[in-house]
Amino acid sequence: MKQTIALVDDDRHILESVQMTLEQEGFAVRTYTDGESALQGLMTRPADLAVLDIKMPRMDGMELLQRLRARSAMPVIFLTSKDDELDELMGLRLGADDYVTKPFSQRLLLERIRALLRRNEASRAEGSGAAPTGVIGRGDLTLDETKHQCLWKGQDIQLTVTEFLLVKALAARPGMVKSRDQLIDAAYGENVYVDDRTIDSHIKRLRRKFRAVDDEFDQIETLYGIGYRYKEA
Repeated sequence: MKQTIALVDDDRHILESVQMTLEQEGFAVRTYTDGESALQGLMTRPADLAVLDIKMPRMDGMELLQRLRARSAMPVIFLTSKDDELDELMGLRLGADDYVTKPFSQRLLLERIRALLRRNEASRAEGSGAAPTGVIGRGDLTLDETKHQCLWKGQDIQLTVTEFLLVKALAARPGMVKSRDQLIDAAYGENVYVDDRTIDSHIKRLRRKFRAVDDEFDQIETLYGIGYRYKEA
């Protein structure tokens, strides 16, 4: 079955050209020109991945992402304006998995889409070496890779693909420091350039999610200038 990509952008030229490229590569594509129609469409017919522009009429990409994240962990790539760091950071804080800066190469976008879909599939597959069932348990933390489920003290924590892979990378080796480069490789794969601040934004969002159910959560430690580690219980 073809994987479905949702494209949301008010620029019809971008929609048509990207749609053509993706369909030539074997994807099914659904397009939307504003956030409201995209939200309605994606709630009734979910896609495997969504590519969202930020600046759109009726509902911008930021609000659309917030509403999607309240109901879905669907992988999301943001399209941001050139040199607009605020857009990138806000998108990551709201739960985007990746971003591509306009103007962009369609080949680059295609590579990012494929990489994110692979990460999503890998995060749902059984883990190698963690446990026969693909379950990682670390004290109050339980990660079930086959269900893409994260539990903290028995409470469900809704994580995006990138967030799940980051928690898995940290929790797999408690007490071991992971540099930002190592976390980028774990969450994005090798040969994908991601700025260090991307990892920092994801970590901040992860902490907020865990502290929403446990205000004493402090398992993810920052070692300034070095990286992060999952604190042993």
